[in-house]
Amino acid sequence: MAPRRDLTTGPIGPALLLFALPTLGSSILQSANGSVDAVWVGRLLGEHALAATTNGNLIMFLLTAFVFGFGMASTILIGQAVGRRDMTGAKEVVGTAIGTFAPLALALAIGGWFVAPHVLALLGTGPEITPLARDFLRVTFLAMPAILMQTMIMMALRGAGDSVTPLIFMALAVALDVVLNPLFILGKGPLPAMGIGGSAFAMAVANYISLTAMVGYLYASRHPLRLQRDELHFLIPERSILRLMLSKGLPIGLQMVVVSSAMLTVMRLVNREGVDTTAAFGATQQLWTYVQMPAMALGAAVSAMAAQNIGAGNWERVSRITRMGILFNLVLTGGLVVALILVEERALGFFLGPDSAAIAIGQHILRVATWGFIAFGVTMVLFGTVRANGQVVWPVIILAISLYPIRLGVAYGLRGWLGVDALWISFPVAMVATMIMAIALYRQGGWRRSRDIAQLDDAEATPAMSLASEAGPPTSPRNPAVPPARADNRVDAV
Repeated sequence: MAPRRDLTTGPIGPALLLFALPTLGSSILQSANGSVDAVWVGRLLGEHALAATTNGNLIMFLLTAFVFGFGMASTILIGQAVGRRDMTGAKEVVGTAIGTFAPLALALAIGGWFVAPHVLALLGTGPEITPLARDFLRVTFLAMPAILMQTMIMMALRGAGDSVTPLIFMALAVALDVVLNPLFILGKGPLPAMGIGGSAFAMAVANYISLTAMVGYLYASRHPLRLQRDELHFLIPERSILRLMLSKGLPIGLQMVVVSSAMLTVMRLVNREGVDTTAAFGATQQLWTYVQMPAMALGAAVSAMAAQNIGAGNWERVSRITRMGILFNLVLTGGLVVALILVEERALGFFLGPDSAAIAIGQHILRVATWGFIAFGVTMVLFGTVRANGQVVWPVIILAISLYPIRLGVAYGLRGWLGVDALWISFPVAMVATMIMAIALYRQGGWRRSRDIAQLDDAEATPAMSLASEAGPPTSPRNPAVPPARADNRVDAV
């Protein structure tokens, strides 16, 4: 069985790194999935097709935002339940999450097939790439149920301290995608030539196989979070848990909508610059995905560790976990930023081809904007800590401020002075602004006193339902044994 780490004891640095590395590996593989698609599409079908996938992937990100939010909420709830040694409660969260969002994922896939052309029109997708983008997006929607449910289960496993199982089955999905992409794009043997739709179809097949294999493995290995026969009623959503997931998942999902809608606005500006700029931006987006991976993995690891320690009442470890996460981020993300700048032309060539006119544009974008991801990494760690105790509203507010009045303000307001460079400069400006506000939120300390999740109408103390208080105070009937946070609620400096 894949190890389920106890994140509430022992040295913080090694535990954080050992938990984050498989999460980082999963992120690398997940992004490799998209990058492999981009390489095959760009090399086999050309720049117009690559530009079409850039538009389609942004729309997919927007439509999956809310499901990601609920996955994050379940991760927090499961982490705190495991910290309290309440595995029955953790399973109830798993059941409610799957029982609620499996039918929603199916509905999203069906609805997306019909709305894809209209969304592409709203985005201002160029007429020369609209047919390609429509074909790619429609077939991608077929993969939605598998992608969303696999993501939900993987996030639940990480909340319980298991970051290895998600890595294994992400690797399976990517390996299948690598093999199947050219077969379905070009049509090999008995397979039809599906063009750009074949890339999306390969992704769908790979993810359905990986999801099926992962569920089978969880039962075969007797994973602690598997639902046994007498626990299948947990798939009927528990109202109090669902209310918690809604109250915390909606703001997290809204945060993803804020991020993706701001990016869609940026995409409209990029599309105005022509196909070469759109293709160059798509390639830089692929590379930025890898640069931000350590920050995302460390943020997830910090959140899981902080949630388990809050559940166990180990408040003295939370600030140390945060500082260690920031230190690791500065080393890893900073190193990747430097490495990318050193090999930028060769890296862009993977997606655009060695003679593409878009390479020079992509190099300029990377030089102007990539350094901002160091600040982005600090923000991810700080947000991971405050979310572990249920504070999900202020991160949304901070991102809305940094992405709309700041990023879009710079992109539009300085365009007359800087031209298209205002668009690229807006990225690091927004990232630095977000980091400054995140530091203020963390040091202000009110997130430690969060009690809203403990206020449940029908809160009788039962072992199966004790998880319904994310970080209940010691007087809460749902969490009577947990020591309190420090009385002065003081937060150590970052």
